[in-house]
Amino acid sequence: MNGERYIMNTQKKGMTGKDIITVGIFSAIYFVINFAFMLLSGLHPLLWILMPGLIAIFAGIPFLMMCTKVPKTGAVVLMGFITALIYFVTGQFTVVILIAFAVSCILAELCRICSHYRSFRGNALAYVFFSLGMIGSPLPVWIMRDSFLAQISQQGMPEAYVSTLAALTSPGMIVVLVGAPIVGAILGILLAKGMFRKHFEKAGIL
Repeated sequence: MNGERYIMNTQKKGMTGKDIITVGIFSAIYFVINFAFMLLSGLHPLLWILMPGLIAIFAGIPFLMMCTKVPKTGAVVLMGFITALIYFVTGQFTVVILIAFAVSCILAELCRICSHYRSFRGNALAYVFFSLGMIGSPLPVWIMRDSFLAQISQQGMPEAYVSTLAALTSPGMIVVLVGAPIVGAILGILLAKGMFRKHFEKAGIL
């Protein structure tokens, strides 16, 4: 009964200014992790394809901590929107990253709503969906191949990098692109759970 009352009150109140600031702080941490692997992906095209999965391994902690501190609808959407918008306005990414994050964040929010926010499994599944949002970065190589390869060449990407990327991104490789963040998210969840188990237990989600 108390849990149901808490859920109803949470949904009724919505996010407060403090909640938005909290989401902003964890979004900043997520973005730093994200950007670090984005820079690393410039070393080799394969790292770019695997990037969503690598990010997912290390970003599980800020995501789940944010979900614990802000058990309200819209928190995940806001985190995804901040990240996608920052990347999009740089001009280095296509609108695909906005669409990918929009879809992944909506699915993640639905997981949290259906599990009433205080379920570790619900938040964990939400993180798997959320992590799929970053496939919007390399996905244009498959869905708008010629124009995208031409675009990154014009933006100064080395010819050797573009050629290797073109060779690596076969139709079958898209399975790796989608599978990497799923596997990475599971590992990230286990890492977060192992490091912050007591915190999650205290918060009532374990």
